[in-house]
Amino acid sequence: MGTGAADGSRGARRWLPWLGLCFWAAGAAAARGADGSEILPDSIPSAPGTLPHFIEEPEDAYIIKSNPIALRCKARPAMQIFFKCNGEWVHQNEHVSEESLDESSGLKVREVFINVTRQQVEDFHGPEDYWCQCVAWSHLGTSKSRKASVRIAYLRKNFEQDPQGREVPIEGMIVLHCRPPEGVPAAEVEWLKNEEPIDSEQDENIDTRADHNLIIRQARLSDSGNYTCMAANIVAKRRSLSATVVVYVDGSWEVWSEWSVCSPECEHLRIRECTAPPPRNGGKFCEGLSQESENCTDGLCILGIENASDIALYSGLGAAVVAVAVLVIGVTLYRRSHSDYGVDVIDSSALTGGFQTFNFKTVRQGNSLLLNPAMQPDLTVSRTYSGPICLQDPLDKELMTESSLFNPLSDIKVKVQSSFMVSLGVSERAEYHGKNHSGTFPHGNNRGFSTIHPRNKTPYVQNLSSLPTRTELRTTGVFGHLGGRLVMPNTGVSLLIPHGAIPEENSWEIYMSINQGEPSLQSDGSEVLLSPEVTCGPPDMLVTTPFALTIPHCADVSSEHWNIHLKKRTQQGKWEEVMSVEDESTSCYCLLDPFACHVLLDSFGTYALTGEPITDCAVKQLKVAVFGCMSCNSLDYNLRVYCVDNTPCAFQEVVSDERHQGGQLLEEPKLLHFKGNTFSLQISVLDIPPFLWRIKPFTACQEVPFSRVWSSNRQPLHCAFSLERYTPTTTQLSCKICIRQLKGHEQILQVQTSILESERETITFFAQEDSTFPAQTGPKAFKIPYSIRQRICATFDTPNAKGKDWQMLAQKNSINRNLSYFATQSSPSAVILNLWEARHQQDGDLDSLACALEEIGRTHTKLSNITEAQIDDADFNYSRQNGL
Repeated sequence: MGTGAADGSRGARRWLPWLGLCFWAAGAAAARGADGSEILPDSIPSAPGTLPHFIEEPEDAYIIKSNPIALRCKARPAMQIFFKCNGEWVHQNEHVSEESLDESSGLKVREVFINVTRQQVEDFHGPEDYWCQCVAWSHLGTSKSRKASVRIAYLRKNFEQDPQGREVPIEGMIVLHCRPPEGVPAAEVEWLKNEEPIDSEQDENIDTRADHNLIIRQARLSDSGNYTCMAANIVAKRRSLSATVVVYVDGSWEVWSEWSVCSPECEHLRIRECTAPPPRNGGKFCEGLSQESENCTDGLCILGIENASDIALYSGLGAAVVAVAVLVIGVTLYRRSHSDYGVDVIDSSALTGGFQTFNFKTVRQGNSLLLNPAMQPDLTVSRTYSGPICLQDPLDKELMTESSLFNPLSDIKVKVQSSFMVSLGVSERAEYHGKNHSGTFPHGNNRGFSTIHPRNKTPYVQNLSSLPTRTELRTTGVFGHLGGRLVMPNTGVSLLIPHGAIPEENSWEIYMSINQGEPSLQSDGSEVLLSPEVTCGPPDMLVTTPFALTIPHCADVSSEHWNIHLKKRTQQGKWEEVMSVEDESTSCYCLLDPFACHVLLDSFGTYALTGEPITDCAVKQLKVAVFGCMSCNSLDYNLRVYCVDNTPCAFQEVVSDERHQGGQLLEEPKLLHFKGNTFSLQISVLDIPPFLWRIKPFTACQEVPFSRVWSSNRQPLHCAFSLERYTPTTTQLSCKICIRQLKGHEQILQVQTSILESERETITFFAQEDSTFPAQTGPKAFKIPYSIRQRICATFDTPNAKGKDWQMLAQKNSINRNLSYFATQSSPSAVILNLWEARHQQDGDLDSLACALEEIGRTHTKLSNITEAQIDDADFNYSRQNGL
């Protein structure tokens, strides 16, 4: 019943204008004169047959609070004018009409208006906004006005993004982001500095036109202050939270002053002050010395002896020195005449296998213990080992695993020096001389134990220098207009060339390489290298849209503890900073993920990431792994524990080296968080099965100093342990490897393996899908089909009053900073999708992208359910292969 009534009501409304015309016609007939002539009423327009012309059309309007709005319409000539709202006629009683005479044409002008209330707009639920238009009638026909929308005006209270405070160096770029509250109509934005409006027209250094953001191109000291974003529309005004901007100046040194006159102590000095300029607003104080002194007589200074007491003092000291020297010589001669072994150890606690200091020195000429008198020893070379720790090269390794150092302790004579003799330097270095016993070397090895000539004075680390070294990893591919992806297998390094980056009918052979030799980037001060040095080229190639370079890093990402920089090597071989990852820049973009950095660039070259720890809580991620292999002696088994930067390319280098040595991975590698707190790393072998295995003396626990681990950007760092079976029938080995940082974290590697290769379970080094196709070109290189990508760009590149544009697309993909970079691109959405492709090259998680688009509300199509009819032929095969 209700439905019929409603239909009837709508039908009545539909016929109301025609009924009005009929009433007008009836009135006109009644007004005819007796002679049959037609008397025109005041409401009849002249010039019959002319279509109505609108003098005034209804305008878009906003309802503020509960106040209704009036829509007006004026036309000439017109018999009637009615309003139609949302496709239905407005009742005649709701119209108010007025007529007037146009003096210039003599035609009657009809004007009509209606009121629209807030309740009417709220009760309307349609696919578009509430709208109304006028329809005017004449003898010839009808004319329709434009549609006028009616919306309820509002302005929400909370900003979608408040500006954030910044500290920037002088002449740096300042970008303050502001996303005003949602409102109808859209809010206008104004910026205040210290409560005073900012006029960008008066200052060319300031730009407030870029999507409500405030950009100061070159920061000045006067730009420091409190900045507030003001948003206003016809309903209300809103204030954002204030953002404090501090522009600081780092101090610099004046030039050195002239040297002072020579002092009585035969020294002169010079000074310089930190005033050019002085640090301001929290800037860094000058680095280096403010005062410098040096001898001013080239070492020929002789201080005068002023009185007899000084003579007596110096005479007494001289006599004491002579007495001590005689005592030292006597003790030394006595020790030589009563020594059978020639071995001294400063501290007797060496017997416990703790961390002691041993000094290996060449045997003096003429010593009866020299096994090869024909070989002249080098009396100037000595080496210090802290504990038996880790060794430098294969010669040292053989010494640790095969020399008489690991024979029973009865072969070593230990003599404890008195603290007095140690203080005099009598036994500053202990001397080790080996006695060649039968069975010291494996069968078939006839080498004699001669004088040790160390090749490298840096202790602790075996650099595998005997193996062939590789200077770089390299891969190439030919790319054209369709773009593609170049991947360095199992390294985490990749290069994405977007579609259209290379002009049509052009193609380039693009290469990418990783430096595996000595890093050319030498860190300064506390700065450390966090990534491999990656080169992409050719350097003279130009691209029309930024390409994406992915570089792995080993930092535990936190802006509170790290200041991470992207650096580029110049043609002169020097390294220059491109940008800090947290900075705002329009020349490139860095997105730091937990294990990799994705960089958008427009020029090829050599790039690397460096980090400057801000606090002691800064953490480097280390990958720890244990490899094992049989020794030349059939009863020995060697364990090698690696601690390398947690980047795939660093671990791949370890894997390659171990393959050359026949090593096998014994346990899945694990992650160790290594703090920048200056404490060293300890590596221990625990829970060795008794009566089955034993570990060689002094090697159960080894230690690596902090600086060697923290700056381990050279060759892979590892420590070696040598285990020995009691009988050849023992084939199973189980033990624990504990790697821990003092006052830091630790990891346990559980070794459970068979030393026989035929019984050992193989542990895979890398997943294989990374190395299947190093170079992919055309549509198959991208996860998002090209036709869908074009649709997304067309949708989101267009600004939207509700903010559902490329900025929202970036936000939903966790891109929340440096949006001014995308604003400078011809298609911001395309660059955002390129970044998405670089981040998701492994998983290709299209569902997550589809969910992000659905949350924005601009599309309701799941990418993973796209039908074949929606994908053009160029994308069809690739989409089917990826399960789209």
